[in-house]
Amino acid sequence: MALHVEHELHRRRRGRNIGLALVLGGFVALVFGLSVVKITQGDMMQGYDHRPRASMLPKDPNPPTRTPPVAAPGTPAAQQEAEQ
Repeated sequence: MALHVEHELHRRRRGRNIGLALVLGGFVALVFGLSVVKITQGDMMQGYDHRPRASMLPKDPNPPTRTPPVAAPGTPAAQQEAEQ
């Protein structure tokens, strides 16, 4: 078996690959760090989904009064209400 001499092209590629791996690893670490900081702050993080949110609406000063439920016609509960 003959010893294989590494070509200069392979050395340059390895150097570029290592550099790219370090840059990508740094980007992943940055995104992870920002996510951890944002989560640990505990702020109200609500996404915008193009719908009104109840938490964002002002409180109604005169809320509607609740009426008791009415039984559907033809059910035993409706018949009991009719008898009373």
